[in-house]
Amino acid sequence: MSSSIRHVRRLSTTAKSSISISRAKSLLQGEHDPDKALKIYSSVSDHYSSPAVSRYAQELTVRRLAKSRRFDDIESFIESHKNDPQVKQEPYLSSLILSYCSAGMFDHALRTFKQMDQLGTSRSAISFNALLSGFNKSKLFDKIPQLFDEIPKKYGLSPDVISYGFLVRAYCEKGETGKAMEILTGMEKNGHEVTAAAFTMILDALYKKGEAEEAEKLWDRMGKKGCKVDVAAYNVRIRHCQGGKPEKVKALIEEMSNAGLKPDTISYNYLMTSYCKSGTMDEAKKVYKELKKYGCNPNAVTFRTLVYHLCRTGDFETGYNVFKKSVVKHRIPDFNTTEKLVEGLVVKNKIEEAKEMLGIIKKKFPANLFNSWKKVEERLGLASAPDVQSAADGDEEASA
Repeated sequence: MSSSIRHVRRLSTTAKSSISISRAKSLLQGEHDPDKALKIYSSVSDHYSSPAVSRYAQELTVRRLAKSRRFDDIESFIESHKNDPQVKQEPYLSSLILSYCSAGMFDHALRTFKQMDQLGTSRSAISFNALLSGFNKSKLFDKIPQLFDEIPKKYGLSPDVISYGFLVRAYCEKGETGKAMEILTGMEKNGHEVTAAAFTMILDALYKKGEAEEAEKLWDRMGKKGCKVDVAAYNVRIRHCQGGKPEKVKALIEEMSNAGLKPDTISYNYLMTSYCKSGTMDEAKKVYKELKKYGCNPNAVTFRTLVYHLCRTGDFETGYNVFKKSVVKHRIPDFNTTEKLVEGLVVKNKIEEAKEMLGIIKKKFPANLFNSWKKVEERLGLASAPDVQSAADGDEEASA
């Protein structure tokens, strides 16, 4: 056992709570040093006052250790939680299963599930779903049908709607839409509610396979079965609508509204993208500007898509203005998109704007991209960008 884990154990038994679990979660999001992450986690005496937040904080700590490949420490960390009296509570133990899965330690996750009897923990769909969720998040879709075949029979538990949702998704991801449909039919026969989410997964898989006609048949079936179609289902149809022409996307958005549903940012992103691809940038910019009127906020995809296409059409000035909005919203586009924008600004002789952009980006992007931005800076002759940002920071401090 490492000294850091021993230190954490000692802290957890002797130290008083100094921060809330919510505060720990916030600190962990910005902390990538595994030892510091362990200390943050250990500084909270009652880790399970808020189960959802506590589980997330625990998984963040485990992921920090996993990134450093400290699997022995992860095992010591998670196994120590099994000494807590709360381990008899199924949601608590389920969080340990999920933490092992987040570290890619699936054998340990399965072993923990199998240990429930000796730990005195009741077993139901809750812990089964935790196991399925872990394998689902890690895209181990081949394993999920196997777990479904073995575990319910062996341990006498009944899968619920959520369990079947994981199974449907596994078959969809494997491209086995026929088997996914069989699961839906079986659910209906057994009196299980078939959710819109399950239908939507199969709908998406059918479109991806190029089986648009079958997808439309499934859409009709959803209506006949009385399944309440939601925005997510409509967005799948919009994403895959034939040709992606603006008028077709618009028609589907209007159909959604007429059905009493409120199109969301994803819906309007598809409309904006269709305008961009058709070369009607004025219409694309109009959709972006009217998002607030529709009751929506731009997300990372909104900014990335619009900036990318503005760069393609040479409208770098507008692209720069959209980029500044993305900074305010904390939704800065990815490296490749922002690199194209910086390059375009330099070509258009907008040197100060390019320098200011680089200054912002180098502060906002992860540290592992620092060298990549440094190369861009040198290639474009913008090596003074840090000085520009430092000066701006100095002005801000002076005004404060």
